[in-house]
Amino acid sequence: QVLLVESGGGLVQAGGSLRLSCAASGRTFSDYVMGWFRQAPGKEREFVSAITWSGGGTYYADSVKGRFTISRDNAKNTVYLQMNSLKLEATAVYYCAADTLAHIKGLRTTKAYDYWGQGTQVTVSS
Repeated sequence: QVLLVESGGGLVQAGGSLRLSCAASGRTFSDYVMGWFRQAPGKEREFVSAITWSGGGTYYADSVKGRFTISRDNAKNTVYLQMNSLKLEATAVYYCAADTLAHIKGLRTTKAYDYWGQGTQVTVSS
């Protein structure tokens, strides 16, 4: 079992930056593949990024590649999502997710993750 709490969301102008954090508690953090997903109003939850246990593997949706960076600090039980050059379409609730077997179950899919945070709102304005 792991509890996930996201923070760092807010209102930002297009072209700006935000850094999201997801703090985990419970089982050993380094056991988990961590993912970030987002869900805009009226749309399905979609994959943004994922990172493997020690950070050796990182994965991005094509829509954010080159602008977003995922990282983790296993000593702090925290995963981050640095978002730069934000676009209007990035407006969504951003969710952190965790699973020990996401790399097998398909880490770009919501079904790969058993544990989810409550989400943090990101709003990009023009």
